[in-house]
Amino acid sequence: MPNSNLNRAKEAKKDEFYTQLEDINNELCHYRQHFRGKTVLCNCDDPRISNFFTYFAYNFEFLGLRRLITTCYKNQDMDLFSQNDCEQAVYLVYDGDRNGNNIPDPAEIGIHPLHGDGDFRSQECIRLLEQADIVVTNPPFSLFREYVAQLMKYHKQFLIIGNMNAITYKEIFPLFMQNKMWMGQSIHSGDRKFYVPDYYDLNAAGCGIDETGRKFIRVKGVRWFTNLDYKERHEPIILTKHYTPEEYPHYDNYDAIEVSKTSDIPQDYDGVMGVPITFLDKYIPEQFEILGQMVTTKVSEFNFGYPYVNKKKIYARILIRRKK
Repeated sequence: MPNSNLNRAKEAKKDEFYTQLEDINNELCHYRQHFRGKTVLCNCDDPRISNFFTYFAYNFEFLGLRRLITTCYKNQDMDLFSQNDCEQAVYLVYDGDRNGNNIPDPAEIGIHPLHGDGDFRSQECIRLLEQADIVVTNPPFSLFREYVAQLMKYHKQFLIIGNMNAITYKEIFPLFMQNKMWMGQSIHSGDRKFYVPDYYDLNAAGCGIDETGRKFIRVKGVRWFTNLDYKERHEPIILTKHYTPEEYPHYDNYDAIEVSKTSDIPQDYDGVMGVPITFLDKYIPEQFEILGQMVTTKVSEFNFGYPYVNKKKIYARILIRRKK
């Protein structure tokens, strides 16, 4: 899906994207050891149709969960999130199988009304957040900063979906530098398919209706963001390139060399390097130190925040240094 579609969704605050079960399973398989005895909260999906609820409910015993809580947002304002304003916001509680069939039967799922509209920022939803150990969901992209800030305020472990560009936010990037957030394991490139409500206009390439009649939209630059550790995050990148001044020019406006691809990081250079933001897909904290984002020292001569090589502006870069 073109980024213009995502921008329109953000501007209209229509962020009701339903994650596919396959994408959830592909990521969650890397974190199973974290969930035993834990309460999981999915607080940005309608639990009656959410694949997050489906995944955790059907894997409740396998993961050894203590409790599963999911909430849905139903708004009186038709411009925000959902137009299903005739339905009441609810939250579901599932404490596991009771009749021995290993299936989350309706009688085993507690459905409770919410007084408000289910906004994750409301006090009643915050009380549910306080009960949780781990939050797993697809929060609204337009409120990603605010959503992450709440997770940090309440010191929650999390695994959430967001857009790659969120890395550049001034509220988000320091969390990567401080090792309080990192990228998940399963998505490093390409786009992802999300189901959307029936009222969405599908007028761009990559959008359509599947064989079951459900509308979907394809979003580029999607990533998992988490503070749950996994083993692949500590496997060093194999570096094969060697530094030469010709292949790795210095920036005009910063004392660092340009490295246009993560795979081109030289194994024998100990100074500061500028790398693409996609470097964070493979960032190993034991191997590299993140120093910051590119900040120009010559504002009058160059545009703020972008690196230049031979007076040519290039894409935004992250500054790193190899650990010895």
